[in-house]
Amino acid sequence: MTTLTAVTVVREVAVVSSAVHQVEALTFTTDVQLMVPLINEARGAVGLTQADIGFTCSGSSDFLAGQGFSFVQTLDAVGAFPPISESHVEMDGAFALYEAWVKLQIGEVDTALVFSYGKSSPGSLRDVLALQLDPYFLAPLWPPADAVAALQARLLLESGLVGAEELAEIAVRSQRNAVGNPNAVRSSSEVTVADVMAEAPVADPLRPSDLAAESDGGCAVVLAAGDRARELCSRPAWIRGIDHRIDAHALGTRNLTRAPSAELATSVAVAAAGLTIDSLDLAELHSPTTSQEAILVREFGLGGSTEVNPSGGALAANTMMAAGLVRIAEAADRIINGRADRALAHATSGPCLQQNLVCVMAGE
Repeated sequence: MTTLTAVTVVREVAVVSSAVHQVEALTFTTDVQLMVPLINEARGAVGLTQADIGFTCSGSSDFLAGQGFSFVQTLDAVGAFPPISESHVEMDGAFALYEAWVKLQIGEVDTALVFSYGKSSPGSLRDVLALQLDPYFLAPLWPPADAVAALQARLLLESGLVGAEELAEIAVRSQRNAVGNPNAVRSSSEVTVADVMAEAPVADPLRPSDLAAESDGGCAVVLAAGDRARELCSRPAWIRGIDHRIDAHALGTRNLTRAPSAELATSVAVAAAGLTIDSLDLAELHSPTTSQEAILVREFGLGGSTEVNPSGGALAANTMMAAGLVRIAEAADRIINGRADRALAHATSGPCLQQNLVCVMAGE
């Protein structure tokens, strides 16, 4: 039997700064105009210019931009000329961060800039996401994303693993936690479980508050290794464990009430960090629906001692291609500012939690 382990950590790598901007819609703002201030803020927070960055990696989607290789023009946001060492993933920026982390492990560079962005407001995100489904059996049916998520939610409810009121409680907690978060597009200090339960379903059993609030925006993160990280930041958020795993693409071959890849990625990352799941102060989970958050909490084994989505999570603002990186930035920011000592950040991609990345961070 093969034992699955995390990538061997050769060098200490940390998040030293980040910048996030999310709004409901960016009508007259290009991707370059969006990312210039964010990249400048993230680099400037630790006194760096692009000349000091050893590697740059971005995450975005040509489907959202409406043109092929759209990320090339967004490199204008980095500087007047393209970076010497640059890469791109057609995925959430959290997976770009994983590539940058590996680059730093190799030892060729000491700093890296990671950024991602997405603007779903010009089109219909629920229809675009249908294109990621199985191309032979599901994609031709063009099922909207919320209908696919509702299928998963219905299976979860009928399994008895969670109740409708529990999902409403998750929605309420998200909105209340998001109060005071300038990057949240949905928040309320007065919403109740009864309010959520009274909402008309969008795709039964999911109501509007059960679904992530779509947003436009971006995120930039600066990574640094070893002593360079300590020079740039008085309290870096050290990445002690990071791992990502993938479940089957075909929905019919999976038990949609489970997310085995999320459980495996978590167990590997937490073990690599030398921690236990109960020792985590907070967990930022990239859960586009309340039902998926319930699945992740169970798969991760999170208990009452760990605060879940103190920022409000993706339910409060879900920028396609950046929401996962935002989860890492939110968790790291709390460590850097001394509000937490140990945190878990999660990102997902694909239908119904198909792909899952887990990043465990800690202060000194």
